[in-house]
Amino acid sequence: MSYFDRALELAERGRGKVGDHPLVGAVLIRRNMVVGEGWYEYEGVRHAEAIALEQAGEATRGATLYVTLEPCSHHGRTPPCAEAVVAARVARVVVGARDPNPLVAGRGIERLRAAGIEVELLDNLAARRQNEAWRVWKSLGRPFVTYKPAVTLDGRVAVPGRRWVSGEESRRRVHELRAASDAVAVGMGTVRADAPRLDARDVGAIRQPRRLAFGRGPLPEGSELELRSGPLEEELRTLAGEGIQSLLLEGGPTLATAFLTAGFVDKLVLFVAPVLAGEGPYLLGELAAPLELLHLRAEPSGEDVLVEAYLHEP
Repeated sequence: MSYFDRALELAERGRGKVGDHPLVGAVLIRRNMVVGEGWYEYEGVRHAEAIALEQAGEATRGATLYVTLEPCSHHGRTPPCAEAVVAARVARVVVGARDPNPLVAGRGIERLRAAGIEVELLDNLAARRQNEAWRVWKSLGRPFVTYKPAVTLDGRVAVPGRRWVSGEESRRRVHELRAASDAVAVGMGTVRADAPRLDARDVGAIRQPRRLAFGRGPLPEGSELELRSGPLEEELRTLAGEGIQSLLLEGGPTLATAFLTAGFVDKLVLFVAPVLAGEGPYLLGELAAPLELLHLRAEPSGEDVLVEAYLHEP
């Protein structure tokens, strides 16, 4: 494992605890030995870099710092990490990804270089993916949107005579996706047809996502979903202001096509079942133009295949 991979591993220890902060991990190296490690875990504690520097003590001078995100340069809940790195006489800093906040992006790196510290910016995909939802929330002021459909090999989202398109393992993974999301949403067509619960079940969810329905009401009697009837851009901006960083989009092709056409889908998670439906609704409606997918990968999911790709760079 490389030193940077170790920093990514440390950052993951804060998953689910950091609130409106990013995941950050830091590893300090001197003479090919680890002299300090740190990660950000929750509000009120020091940042990953500060923890690693304190652990290293006098060994910071001339050391190399591997950190997954650009060190902050501004005063917030804690002092700026860039200043702490400069004061510790670190010689070199390897940064996984630039801060996406347009108000401060690049300033931490600039401060380090101005102090004579060698800085290498990796622009690492794994580092960007690690904070993909936070990055969109910070830079665009809306939630990171993942569209999650289950489809047949001929592109249908329903199979005649079957309740489910995908298999048991894929359905379990959907509940994991819900548990990891701040909110889950469907359109009113899905609400009326299926009365979905949209909660995360049987996966040890620490908290439940907010459950939303986009479209014209009213909601059916007894529904526990929140109705969002405004323009998508306004609703997403409102949700972001309420702390929703990640939105999992489920449901039918009408809502998905609207989100895709507006450019609001960031990631596609597609469960492909080994069946030809022969009839029924397709995955999407008509798009004005083809959409290129980035960083595509595929893996087995029980008897299905999970395909993941991005619509925008994370």
